[in-house]
Amino acid sequence: MSRIAYYRVSTSEQSVDAQRAALGGSFDREFLDERVSGATLASDRPGFSAMLDYVRDGDTLFIAAVDRLGRDALDIQRNVRTLIEKGVTVDVRGLGPIARGVGELVVAVLAQIAQMERDRIIERCDAGRIAARASLAATGMTHRGKASLGRRPVADPQEIVTWRTVNHASIADTAAHFQVSASTVKRAFRNHTDPP
Repeated sequence: MSRIAYYRVSTSEQSVDAQRAALGGSFDREFLDERVSGATLASDRPGFSAMLDYVRDGDTLFIAAVDRLGRDALDIQRNVRTLIEKGVTVDVRGLGPIARGVGELVVAVLAQIAQMERDRIIERCDAGRIAARASLAATGMTHRGKASLGRRPVADPQEIVTWRTVNHASIADTAAHFQVSASTVKRAFRNHTDPP
């Protein structure tokens, strides 16, 4: 009977430390998926797949939140059912152990709530992008006061083209001069020079 933990984080800025602290315990084995989107099916995540292969009857799997177990409500329910059928106890922080019947029903409801929240986040992000584009077109600034929707360019593409042309410089020399990547120099030439 092993105590197993599973963690997933979406970006390199996130850390499993918060999930590990929330579960607060020593585990026989930990499985992790780093930089894996919540939109990825759990079975397509290397850490989750390895965990499924590892668990045995009598093991307990600890997770910080129900949404770690799948992409959407159906995926979560399918994975919980698979684990329970293997004889694994799924222990969700704040819920406790999930058993057949009522436990599966609770997970189904929570999975639906998690999916609804994820859908709302996507809707809010889309609405923000639409508002930013409309404001940028109308006023030259986004609704948050920025001059563009993306990152500021590290160098003016036209300046890159001009400098390289005047100095008859290679792509590598131009990239070194402006402290940008070679692909940035190539992109500047592709987008800011007239075709022959």
